[in-house]
Amino acid sequence: MPDAHGRFAPCALIPIYNHGSTIAVTVRALRAHGLPVLIVDDGSDTATRAVLDALAQEADGVRLLRLPHNQGKGRALSAGLLAARAAGYSHALQIDADGQHDAADVPRFLAEARVQPGALVCGAPIYDASVPRARLYGRYLTHACVWLETLSLAVRDSMCGYRLYPLAATCAEIARKPFPPRMDFDTEAAVRLVWRGVPVVNLPTRVIYPENGLSHFHMFRDNLRISAMHTRLLLGMLPRAPRLLWRRLRGERACVA
Repeated sequence: MPDAHGRFAPCALIPIYNHGSTIAVTVRALRAHGLPVLIVDDGSDTATRAVLDALAQEADGVRLLRLPHNQGKGRALSAGLLAARAAGYSHALQIDADGQHDAADVPRFLAEARVQPGALVCGAPIYDASVPRARLYGRYLTHACVWLETLSLAVRDSMCGYRLYPLAATCAEIARKPFPPRMDFDTEAAVRLVWRGVPVVNLPTRVIYPENGLSHFHMFRDNLRISAMHTRLLLGMLPRAPRLLWRRLRGERACVA
């Protein structure tokens, strides 16, 4: 929602861990749309730290928040969301540092949030041939779990890290119970915001996998975390099922932009 003064005051939020070669391009693309940028450095290496220090000193509208050591994507995002809220922003546009997401769609995310300021605007990926097939097919299992956990088709793709959060509701949910610290953050955040009654707008957007891109997804470890998360969310859905089903009967559903 807009802030306490009724302003629509968005910022961009970029978690980063060792993507020093791509972050400057991403920041310039966001600043071209007039968005202030908050970068959360999740314990990056020396080379990336130097790039970030230079950006924070030289680029107008860029703020750097540095975590003391690597804590995981989810911890970095939670820290950034809380910092953005404390700084007076009403919304935070989460985008990856590695060039996967199309910054040309920033105005579309912002336009949807202006129309529905209380909504979570989720990127619904449109992939090209660069997407690894194993990653693509693995997403469908998570999609099915999320549809069951929310008893709805509200969230088209809960794993996409290109989304715009309404900070009032999101930070209230973090205060209620912290989000997971690592790669299970995106999905759990989306499910819990749906449980909270936050409407969802699904925005189709192009997503690429850059050649020789750096991924921090660990197949065994992170899949274990995601499996545990789905077990936790499925159990959490059960006491909420009557309320979720009542919403469906009342005709509440997600929007597709």
